[in-house]
Amino acid sequence: MTTAALMVLMFKGGLALIGEDTLRGRRVPWAALALTGLALAGVALQLCWPGAMDALDADPARSGWWRVVTSVFMQNGGLFGGAWNIATLATVAALADWFWGAPLTLSLFLAGILLPEHIDAVFGVGGHHSTDPRNFAGSSGATYFLGATLAAALLLRVLRSGRGKTQRKEALLAAGVPALGLAMWFTQANGHGLVSVYGFLLGTLACLLARPAALRPRPACQNTARPA
Repeated sequence: MTTAALMVLMFKGGLALIGEDTLRGRRVPWAALALTGLALAGVALQLCWPGAMDALDADPARSGWWRVVTSVFMQNGGLFGGAWNIATLATVAALADWFWGAPLTLSLFLAGILLPEHIDAVFGVGGHHSTDPRNFAGSSGATYFLGATLAAALLLRVLRSGRGKTQRKEALLAAGVPALGLAMWFTQANGHGLVSVYGFLLGTLACLLARPAALRPRPACQNTARPA
C-alpha cells in the first residue's frame, strides 16, 4: 500500500508539473513508448523462452555485465505485479518525456538503473537493506527513480513561483515524495523509498543544470503542446 501511495504522489506531482489541462495537445512521448516497448518485449521473451530469467536477471550469484540493464525489462511479480510495473513505467515515462524531453528522460532512467547499487556500496547499505527493490528483476526501481525527478522539479518551481494556496498544495505534494520514501525505508526497509530519494536528489541537480527555464511558473491555462 505504501509503495502504491508513493507512486500516486509521483503521478499527481507529474500532472501538476506539466499541467493536466495540456495533456490532450501534447506530442507523442517517444521515449516512453520505447521504454514500454522494451518492457513488453521482455515479457514476451519470458513467455517464449523458459531460460530468459536465468540468462537476463540480476542475480549476483551469476556472472554477466549485461544483467544490470536487461534485468530491468524482466518481470517476476506475477501477472498483477508485471502489469503494474509496465503501466506505471508507461505513465511516468510519458510525464517525464513531456517535461525533460526524450534524451534526458532516457538518461535519467538509465541513471535509475545504474546509480542505486553504487550509492549503496558507498554508504554501505547493501545486503538485506539493499535499495534495489527489483529482487533481481523488474522495472519498478528505475521507474520510481524517474518519477521522483519530476517531484524535485515541481518543488523547485513552486519555491520560485510564490506562496499561494495552489503553490502550497503542490509543495506538499512534491515534498511528500522524499519524505514518504525515507519513511518507507526506515520503517519497512522498502527499497522503492530510498531509490525515490536518490531520484529526487538527481532530479534537483538535473533541473538546475539542464532545465532552469522550466522553473518558471506555469500559466494558469496553457493549450500548447510544448513541454512544461
